[in-house]
Amino acid sequence: MSEVTAVPLRPVSKSGLTALGAGIGLLVLVGIGGAYMTTRAPVMLSMPPAEFMAANAKHAGVKTTASGLEYQVLVKGDGPTPTLADAALVEYKGSLTSGQVFDASKPGQPVPMQIGQVVPGFAEALTLMPKGAKYRVWIPPQLGYGEREAGPIPANSVLVFDITMHEFASVPQPNAEMMSAPNPDGTPGTPPPVTAQ
Repeated sequence: MSEVTAVPLRPVSKSGLTALGAGIGLLVLVGIGGAYMTTRAPVMLSMPPAEFMAANAKHAGVKTTASGLEYQVLVKGDGPTPTLADAALVEYKGSLTSGQVFDASKPGQPVPMQIGQVVPGFAEALTLMPKGAKYRVWIPPQLGYGEREAGPIPANSVLVFDITMHEFASVPQPNAEMMSAPNPDGTPGTPPPVTAQ
């Protein structure tokens, strides 16, 4: 028979047991937190647009307008903001909630656009932004393309944009003088009189 020599173990102190328990508890919390973080995005992706917007509105720094547009100020900017009648020079990246990019300006090459001629949610976001501002905006379907598909954008999609406002300016509006025919001598003509009927 072989002899087994027992090695005496030192007894574990109460502080050692406490540290072991705290370590195990910390590992469990990290595991739960990791599971939450890795499943939160897929869960949000599977939500209908209204539920996605409601959940997104609860994130820190996200503001919601009366129309339902959600935005987060990434860089504040300063000064006045444009109107729907203005033209803006912006850089942007548009994506779906899945992260799939459907449109973007070239980095460092701002794009000019008439604010009043883009989808309502994008236009509203631009009217909130002073020069130098950078916003992330979430546009609900009713302020985007609604129930119709638009190229790579499925119907009823929430649109996510990162927008940088470089510049904006007023666009001259035609007036009656500009629209009237000139007189034979070349001076501006007068518009036809309005008659009541």
